[in-house]
Order: sequence, then structure tokens, then C-alpha cells
Amino acid sequence: MTGRPWDVLALGEVMLRFDPGEGRIHTARTFQVWEGGGEYNVARGLRRCFGLRTAVVTSLADNAVGRLVEDLILQGGVDTSLIRWVAADGAGRDVRNGLNFVERGFGVRGALGVSDRAHTAVSRLRPGDIDWDAVFSAGPRWFHTGGVFAGLSDTTVDVADEAMAAARRHGVTVSYDPNYRASLWHARGGADRAREVDLRLARHADVVVGALGLAGAHADAVRFTPDEVPDALADVAGLLPGARLLATTLRHVPSAGVNDWGSAAWSGSTGFVAGPEMPGLQVLDRIGSGDGFAAGLIYGLLAAGDGAGDGLTTDGVRRALAYGTVHGALTMTTPGDVSMASLREVEALVAGGSASVSR
Repeated sequence: MTGRPWDVLALGEVMLRFDPGEGRIHTARTFQVWEGGGEYNVARGLRRCFGLRTAVVTSLADNAVGRLVEDLILQGGVDTSLIRWVAADGAGRDVRNGLNFVERGFGVRGALGVSDRAHTAVSRLRPGDIDWDAVFSAGPRWFHTGGVFAGLSDTTVDVADEAMAAARRHGVTVSYDPNYRASLWHARGGADRAREVDLRLARHADVVVGALGLAGAHADAVRFTPDEVPDALADVAGLLPGARLLATTLRHVPSAGVNDWGSAAWSGSTGFVAGPEMPGLQVLDRIGSGDGFAAGLIYGLLAAGDGAGDGLTTDGVRRALAYGTVHGALTMTTPGDVSMASLREVEALVAGGSASVSR
């Protein structure tokens, strides 16, 4: 571990999240502000909950809003040295920072996200803007990116491809989360184009998180019964023969405040592995729970020394799924995208603990 500036790197957009609390976006008079982003949330969880050294590769417009995002990232303990700063034009005509307005939902009213992220600095990244060989020569253990970043623009698809290929050249374990967002693909080919991009990028990945989404046209396109999940993951493995581990969350949503939550995985060396089941989970804010799952899964694999190598064991995968499932569940108990859980809390629940009072 010594001599490595980072354990895990993530490539993605970091936005400001505006949260009306228990209210609605269209009637709000005040908002609480958080930082968040699909790929960043993974790095943040790995840093704050699991104690790994992480950094985010992103781009921000250099104005007061961008510096607020930077300050929030710093509060989360994630290294900001790989942020690419771009001169702001004063009005956001050419380059700006992304905003995300999010309602948590309640009962029959589901969560709602309204993003305002066109023309952001990170969406303007192009191949060659970042010296990936220099980044990966520093020796990180893991690199994570996903479909949210890839969905920002045609050039971010190429940047993700370039980064993942470079990570593989340097022997860095790579993970990818399809994380489909219909809003990002609305005018860019829709679900069919998103699936094409996901399959292109996932071929570089050792670990695919949210892999069940690739069994349909896009994430959430098909709802699988528990009995169908093993065959669905095996079908995805046929599409991605280079992937060593496919993992997914399993969620049934009786209401916004109560979710049945679980996970599963597949690898060539273990076959299908079922993760913990947490039925009737009480939910405060579900946004970021899939990223919390990814962070716990990555930690579990690294802690076991398995990485994503060919020596994956059933016990190792099951324990990694437990870390991911529990961390994702705890992420849903607090507001905002990012995890506020501690490693002690995660390990207590992994070991079979409960939510009884600790004092």
C-alpha cells in the first residue's frame, strides 16, 4: 500500500444537488445543498466509510459554484488534485457546472430527479485531455466509471473508453456501472444507443456493477423475478466474456419509503451467488444507494485480497455482496446522495447486528 497516492480512482461528473427535504421541487422556498454524482459517490463512500484513499477525475467551471463543489468534495475526503478546471465564461453559455434537483418521494409518490447539466465542463472532456498513463503509473488499485459519465456527451464515451483501456494496460482493476439515465439519452439515440455504449465500455471491465440492467434493452427495462435472476446474469456473462464478476442490486418498491432490498452476483469461478436479503427496508432517501452498494462491493473484494482475479471464491463474493448490500441500505437511511455510514455500522450489520440503540 505504501507509495500509492490513491487506492481507487473514479471518473465522472460531480453536481450540486438541491434537496427540498420533505417538500416538492416546484413549491420549495429553501433547499439543502449536497454534492453528488454516480461515479463520485462510489469514491466518496470508499473514502468516508471504508477509509480508502480515493480521488475523482472530473472537470469543473472555475467560478464560485465550481469552488463550492470542490469544497464539498474536500469535506468528503476525496482527493481533488485530478480535477480539470476550465475558465468560466461568466454566463454559462459555453461551460458551466451541473445542478440536480431531487425529491426523496414518500409513500405512493416516488423519488424525482430534475437535472440541469447541459454544457457542463465535464461533458466537454475529450480524449487526450487527461494523461491517463501518468495517472495510472501512480499505481492505484482500482478504477471506476459508468454510464452516467458516458451519457453526458459523445466525447465522454470516448474519454471513458480511453481511460478504461489505459487502466487495463497498467494492470488496474476496472469496474463499470451502466446506471442508465433516460434524460441523458433522450436526444442521443435513447435506450438502444445507451445499451450499445454500455456493451462497448463494459468489455474493458473486470467488474460490472448493475449488470442485470444489461439483460434488457437498458437498466430497468425488464423486471426479473428472483428465480429468473441467475439465468439473466448468465446471459449477460455471455455478452461480456472478459468480465470476471457481474454484480447487481435487487429492489422491489412497494412504496417510496419501503423497499425490498438485496443483491446477487455471477462469476466464472463461482457461478451464481446470492447476496443478503433485506425485505421491508425503511427508506429515507434512496438516491445513491446503488453507488453505496458499489462502494461496499469494491471494498469487500479489496479487503479479501480477491480483487477481481480468477481466484474469486464463493465466500469472498458473498462477503463482498454483504458489504455492498448493507452499505447501500445504510445510504438510504440518510439524506443526500452520499453515504454517512461508518465502517463499524456496516460490519455490525454484516455480522448480523440490528438497529437497536447503541449507548
